Amino acid sequence: MMDDLARPLGQNLPRRTMKTRGMLRVRLLPAAGFALILGGSAAIVLLQPQTRRIDVFAEAEVARIAAAAVPVSTPPQAPLPTSPKIVAAPLPAPQGPTISYPPDIDGRSAGQLLAVRDPGSLRQPPEQAAVPDESLIEPSSYGPLPIRGPDGRRPFDVYSTEASTGLGTRVAIIVGGLGISQTGTQAAIARLPAGVTLAFSPAGNSLDRWMKEARRNGHEILLQAPMEPFGYPQASPGPHTVTAQALAAGDFEELHRSFGRLTNYVGVMNYMGARITADPAALRPFISELARRGLLFLDDASSSRSLAKDMAHESGAVFAGSDVLLDGLQEPGTVAKQLESLERIARADGTAIGIASAFDTSVEAIAAWIEEAEARGVSIVPVSALANDPESR
Repeated sequence: MMDDLARPLGQNLPRRTMKTRGMLRVRLLPAAGFALILGGSAAIVLLQPQTRRIDVFAEAEVARIAAAAVPVSTPPQAPLPTSPKIVAAPLPAPQGPTISYPPDIDGRSAGQLLAVRDPGSLRQPPEQAAVPDESLIEPSSYGPLPIRGPDGRRPFDVYSTEASTGLGTRVAIIVGGLGISQTGTQAAIARLPAGVTLAFSPAGNSLDRWMKEARRNGHEILLQAPMEPFGYPQASPGPHTVTAQALAAGDFEELHRSFGRLTNYVGVMNYMGARITADPAALRPFISELARRGLLFLDDASSSRSLAKDMAHESGAVFAGSDVLLDGLQEPGTVAKQLESLERIARADGTAIGIASAFDTSVEAIAAWIEEAEARGVSIVPVSALANDPESR
């Protein structure tokens, strides 16, 4: 009974012997020593002056702030890529498509770039028709020579006159020999309507004066160059004749001499010249020189052996050919009959070209016929309106 009551309180445990107590004491000594050392260390720390502990923390904080204030050197970085600067280029002047013309043919400036434009936009205004375009002039010892402009404009384009807008029967009449007779030249300019084309001889006088008057009156003009006929020199068109031999050798001295006598003309018309128009060796360089300079060639068709039309097509030159010689005989009745033939051709083909000289009889007959023909619906147009122009295609 007593044992059961004492067991929970440990009263029933056996008493320790001396040996047991000794072993326990040995085990507790190391633990007590460790506790003593730990307590002494803590006491040393706690017994340090208060200011020293504050200094330690302050020094640590200062060191931390100083470290943060020191700039850290970093390797340079490559700049970020930027977009290229874009500069707006000015828009070109409004122009049409560009073509390479004329083709590669001897005697011509092949490969020149020309802008295809409406010829009407290139034509001189009527109030400036008597003023030469400086950009279409090549200075020379013979005078101002016609030439294509830097922008490709041709004398044919700039000095042409505007044709009537009618789509019916159209007739071009060229009256040549102007400049030789002063009274005859003045009468032709005053009497003939603006649609008639006037051709001036380089052997004439006061050509600049007559050119300006003709242009102010609305006339289109040609240069009538003296060219070698068969039987030359017994048959001669006059001084400074352009010969077949010179042209075949590439010698344009006499041709340029004629060119320099006048300005503001759309092209060249032959005076005589059957020997040249029948000889390909002479005709080819002649036509090519006209094409290079931007001039029309008008063949008066006085020779049935002329090769000018085919050569102009080959060389890319502007070309027109006469259909009727109006005044082979200087009689009013004959001129009137030839004008009737010209009208019949025009009504059959739509167009026709007639050639005459500045004789009083011819001028009066042509002027009278034009008044009647216009009443019948015939339009009188400048020669450029009926020319075959390969650059306008």
